Amino acid sequence: MALPFLFVIGDSISLGYGPHLDTFARDQYRYARKSGEEAWLPEAVRAQGANGGDSTAVLRYLDAMAAADVPRPDVLLLNCGLHDIRHDPATGAKQVPPETYAANLARILPLARGLCGRLIWVRTTDVDEAMHNIDTRPFYRFNRDIDAYNALADDLMRAAGVEIADLRGFTAAIPGEIYRDGVHFLDHVCALQGAFLAGYLQRAPAAMPRPV
Repeated sequence: MALPFLFVIGDSISLGYGPHLDTFARDQYRYARKSGEEAWLPEAVRAQGANGGDSTAVLRYLDAMAAADVPRPDVLLLNCGLHDIRHDPATGAKQVPPETYAANLARILPLARGLCGRLIWVRTTDVDEAMHNIDTRPFYRFNRDIDAYNALADDLMRAAGVEIADLRGFTAAIPGEIYRDGVHFLDHVCALQGAFLAGYLQRAPAAMPRPV
């Protein structure tokens, strides 16, 4: 009998923890993720590669996935936000404004739920602003925006009865140095994140605590 199918759509943070999640959950799930090489993808989405990108890109990917004749995952692990909050240092504009982010998530939800048996939303992790926001970078990120966008997502997911995996809270509690570059994490942290999410998958949905 085939194991349940776990599929991940997320930004580069998920690229870090994904192999570890695959390892920890291998006895319980068949793991796969957005690759960017799917033949049914529009070129604009394929160009993003395995990275899920911002909420607009995730919406386009799910639209294409819903129209394609592809296996449906038993569990869909989903996140977007880290690209949405990219802040133009010259204009102050965000890549995806908060109202557009909320509207995208409202459209993503029914698509995602129609594609899987169990949908799990993963909260966006913090950044080290001093390490990340250097003069040579074309965009900045701020934890105040992560607060705001996570809050928007939390409200939408709770109202829809969608599970929320608080990867942000878990990661923030890891002691010592955790960042590789201010956004992405050292491998031992990625391994802990993978273990956290693998453990989350083993718990009954009704038993899941909500983030605070």
